Amino acid sequence: MTPEVFQGGAIHCALRSEPICGESPVWSVREQALYWVDNVAGKIHRFHPARGTDEVFALPQQEVNCLGLRQDGGLVLTLRQNFAYYHPSTGHLDELMNPEPNRPYDRFNDGKVDRRGRFWAGTMHDTQWDAPTGSLYRFDPGARVTRVQGDVVCANGLGWSPDNRTFYFGESFRYAIFAYDFDLDTGGLANRRVFTTIDRTGGAFADGLTVDAEGNVWSVHNMAGRVVRYTPRGEITGIVKLPVPQPTSCIFGGPNLDTLYITTSRQGMTAEQLAAAPLSGSVFAVCPGVAGLPEPYFAG
Repeated sequence: MTPEVFQGGAIHCALRSEPICGESPVWSVREQALYWVDNVAGKIHRFHPARGTDEVFALPQQEVNCLGLRQDGGLVLTLRQNFAYYHPSTGHLDELMNPEPNRPYDRFNDGKVDRRGRFWAGTMHDTQWDAPTGSLYRFDPGARVTRVQGDVVCANGLGWSPDNRTFYFGESFRYAIFAYDFDLDTGGLANRRVFTTIDRTGGAFADGLTVDAEGNVWSVHNMAGRVVRYTPRGEITGIVKLPVPQPTSCIFGGPNLDTLYITTSRQGMTAEQLAAAPLSGSVFAVCPGVAGLPEPYFAG
């Protein structure tokens, strides 16, 4: 099957921005807004596409790596090494536990909320990105943290199938996305297997991902300027080609959840590279003809 290609005029720059590294987009159905972070700068953005406004909430002296929506309002976050709650309306940050107090070289990277209201987040080595020091954690609404997977090489990209039976989890510098059998009631994982791999000789690696209502996995390939759509069997059926080299993550949003929003980065780019791709760091949008599912709320 020849993949469907989205490029050029099909790709819209929804928000021109210049963060160091845009990441962790989450669509709030309740607010009709896209939350995303500039993780290195410690900033949370709330973008309202209908109004064209982008509010910025700065966390002083903090790195914020991923976020989820809370049922009772506000956000659940991972900072550099801690779980936290944040309330944009008040600016109050409530730092919680650090699950890796004896691993100062690790930091959080990506995370997402499952459909039972639990927040999942993974870690990575902060400087040796290909080191297997990371872990995957499940943060339950009762503030209990469980280490679910160890020996992770740069946790990146989490998602669940529409029927909640399969969990997808990327390890960037294993150049792979793994699938697990998922128990929605217990939050348990089993039967880890390779879902897909990326040719490491091409320079690209798997970054963030989302799963649409039909069960297709949309995986961002950082350093290749593309988002790839896989069927539940791992077959490539679509490619979104972006005008920037460093896309980071994606999520479905909009009133009908049929717009794929894509965050990007300009981290480490030279002046020459930025001149060639001046929209690096911006948020892009494409309507690929399929809808996503509402993002769950953290129940704690």
